[in-house]
Amino acid sequence: MKKLSLLFLLLFALSNTHAQPKHAAAVKPPAYLIGTFEDDYQIRYEINDTLWLQLPSSRYHIIKWNFAEKYLIARNDGRNPGEGGLYTRIDYMEFSNMAPWKWGFCLTAYKAESDKAAEATAAADRDHPMKGCNSFPFSRMKRVR
Repeated sequence: MKKLSLLFLLLFALSNTHAQPKHAAAVKPPAYLIGTFEDDYQIRYEINDTLWLQLPSSRYHIIKWNFAEKYLIARNDGRNPGEGGLYTRIDYMEFSNMAPWKWGFCLTAYKAESDKAAEATAAADRDHPMKGCNSFPFSRMKRVR
């Protein structure tokens, strides 16, 4: 019985070490994407590592970050004014020499039936940010807090 208890404790301890990444900071989004922002249409946003809020009432629950390709996948909140329960892909990019605008985003897909379908949507064209978001410009973002 002692051996079984010891084995159980050992397995529990080992499983807990894998529950959290060893380098948690490495899985956090870039700092420039986290905070409170306003876009060039005067719409406010609050963004953290798990939630993208487009104020006053649209919520996107982030389920995946792809840092290498600079996009995220989110499930639209069921209480959103439109496309509730569907999936969104948000492509983003940093800007240079465009103060106060530090970065921009594109809702590449916003009513996909699944997270896989949203992710399979063609990426925004970052080489042409003035028309690379489905023929529209990326929404430019500036920090407000």
